[in-house]
Amino acid sequence: MHRAELLQLLAQHGTRFMDEAAHLNRARAFVEQHKDCFDRTLWPGHVTGSVWVVNPKRDHVLLLHHRKHDQWFQPGGHADGDADILRVALRETAEETGLDPSHIRLVSGDIFDLDVHTISASSRGPRHEHYDVRFLVEIDDRHEIHGNPESHDVRWVDLADVSRFNNNLSTYRMVEKTRRMHRG
Repeated sequence: MHRAELLQLLAQHGTRFMDEAAHLNRARAFVEQHKDCFDRTLWPGHVTGSVWVVNPKRDHVLLLHHRKHDQWFQPGGHADGDADILRVALRETAEETGLDPSHIRLVSGDIFDLDVHTISASSRGPRHEHYDVRFLVEIDDRHEIHGNPESHDVRWVDLADVSRFNNNLSTYRMVEKTRRMHRG
């Protein structure tokens, strides 16, 4: 995937959520403006890839307690120059769950959700934006998930309880999208 392919995915993504529509407009403009948008050293911001992991029944999601940020998130991470953001998201999922990639089923190659969020300045770099492109994957919740050293914990969370782990607006959006899939 090249920058043009990401722009195509962004152009095809529609949302009923006003905040996500605003993120979509910002992301398109950012990717169009920055040829190096996948490089983590681009300090206005950079594109990241993540996944929303559901179980086959769509009633649980997989969350990781991120060691650096001390918060619960979906799997994902930096592109590190890789313009295939779907490949990035799937690679990060395998690394962060400890699962063989064959146990991770991509539900759709379309964008599931898009978020733009600010990362505070730290020893790792100045304040910047993450343009997080999210895809939907399914993992059988009977698999033992060991995680990796980047996380304190990895667990399946009932959809109704996700807000107790992460009450960010973008997480709420993904929960709502999952509920709509579950209903039908």
